[in-house]
Amino acid sequence: ADSKLVMLNSRQNGTSEAFHVLRTNLQFASVDRPLGLVLVTSPSPAEGKSLTSANLSVALARSGKRVILVDTDLHRPNQHQIFRLINHSGLTNALLSDSSKIEGLLQNTVIDNLRLLTTGPLPPNPSEILSTKRMQEILTQLRGMADIVILDSPPVTVVADTAQIATYADGVVLVLNAQKTTRDAAKRALGALTQVKAHMLGVLLNGVSEKNPGYHYYYYATYDNNYSRKDASGKSESGKNGGKSSK
Repeated sequence: ADSKLVMLNSRQNGTSEAFHVLRTNLQFASVDRPLGLVLVTSPSPAEGKSLTSANLSVALARSGKRVILVDTDLHRPNQHQIFRLINHSGLTNALLSDSSKIEGLLQNTVIDNLRLLTTGPLPPNPSEILSTKRMQEILTQLRGMADIVILDSPPVTVVADTAQIATYADGVVLVLNAQKTTRDAAKRALGALTQVKAHMLGVLLNGVSEKNPGYHYYYYATYDNNYSRKDASGKSESGKNGGKSSK
């Protein structure tokens, strides 16, 4: 698997611990509203959504959950590369054939309890194919085969189909990158998701550099403005600031 799949590292560090915190936050969020289907997206490409989806899926699987990770990015799929699996068949095969059995398209990973549905061959019309009734049927099937389904979706401000997929999910995590995501892009992404009434679980900020080189932390903010932050030293802070990070 990809070396950036930090949850496979036997040594605990600030980044892997942050995914444990994110996993715990999702479990708390599901107390009143079951989270059978969680979508992970970002405003633009290369902000860390795919690695976030992968590491979160590993964290959930290692807690005993039956997890299915679905790569719905039919533009630039990454999950098969992260887990070093083939991508000859997958989601698009199921979408184009009513008779395709999802079970046979799922691939086992090196992690117990975690299976991956890759994209399969990339279609010329991804937005149209993802907004079909067949897509809803597939997601319903997947829900019945796992405790939680994680969707790695295309960037929400770049591709129209992400907002559509978000309406099928029980919750959405928006991934931002401190070095790349602009304030305007973040606002547009949140606006696109709230416009379709997506249930926002929170925002995860990665790539934040502090004084020490290589220092990174992940920030998770619930949408009701409560937040918790855990840095690489293990110290935690909590409070309310409208879900905004300080520069």
